[in-house]
Amino acid sequence: MTPRAARPRPSGTGPVVCLGETMAAMAPEPVGALDSAGLLRVDVAGAESNVAVYLADHGIPVRWVSALGDDPFGRLVKRHVAAGGVDVDGVRTDPRHPTGLLFKDPGPGSTRVHYYRGNSAAAALGPALLADDALRGARLLHLTGITPALSPSCHALVEQALAADRPWPVSFDVNHRPALWTGAPEPAGDVLRTLADRADLVFVGLDEARALWGAGLTPDGVRGLLPHPRTLVVKDADRAATAYTPAGRHTVPAPRVDVVEPVGAGDAFAAGYLAGVLRGDDPVRALRRGHLTAASALRVTGDHGTLPPPDTTARLLAADPATWTTH
Repeated sequence: MTPRAARPRPSGTGPVVCLGETMAAMAPEPVGALDSAGLLRVDVAGAESNVAVYLADHGIPVRWVSALGDDPFGRLVKRHVAAGGVDVDGVRTDPRHPTGLLFKDPGPGSTRVHYYRGNSAAAALGPALLADDALRGARLLHLTGITPALSPSCHALVEQALAADRPWPVSFDVNHRPALWTGAPEPAGDVLRTLADRADLVFVGLDEARALWGAGLTPDGVRGLLPHPRTLVVKDADRAATAYTPAGRHTVPAPRVDVVEPVGAGDAFAAGYLAGVLRGDDPVRALRRGHLTAASALRVTGDHGTLPPPDTTARLLAADPATWTTH
């Protein structure tokens, strides 16, 4: 039996606000092992800004809120996100802390990521940010489980953003990054389950749910652990995604995609699903929009791929993803 979800929370009339850290990202060019690289390509990587850029691609007004160092990487990141059609007026420049960096290390079947984000500008954020005008009237606030792992002040920020009297609905992507929780005072599973269960809409991968909360979990089992969000979306890698909504349980298989790199696909899926919800899609169509957006990320080495033209998008959203040709 599906647990009863919370009543819808009134939203503002402003843009969707995506809050979280974005870093400068270095990747071997051409794609290969980092320890054999002769050249590195500079890009940008951040879960929340990835979601923001894809929402902008779908025509949803969106703002990214964060902090960057007063350094060349910070200026590059801000310019890059703004070029994607995202409002960056809520991004603070911190003269005391640097912009975070990451290095991608592609390997057979997976890409390892090495982070250099200690003491970053974003890690210095705290609950005071929630009083910023950039969040006023937000239609939706999007957060991820990365932010509470960055620092105690960031954890407090997310706790406050999910307070019972919050003025906005919150979508929360669990986005478990094990390396960030090494040495944390509380287990990642406990923290992320508590935070996720307070949100209005939650995204979680079945693989990360099993790593956090039990190896034998099914999508229905995840719903049992997170009964309070009005909507829960469980992504089962390249197999399917299941949405638990007030209208019931809906599963849509994933399309077959020629994968170049998986990094960023989860953020793309979340953005696609959110765009569908905000456009008034039914749950099945919203899941299809999530799959379609994820497919664009899977086919590129960076975190952002190009969506199909509007006529192709409309055709694919009307069809079973098992019949899609996405390459």
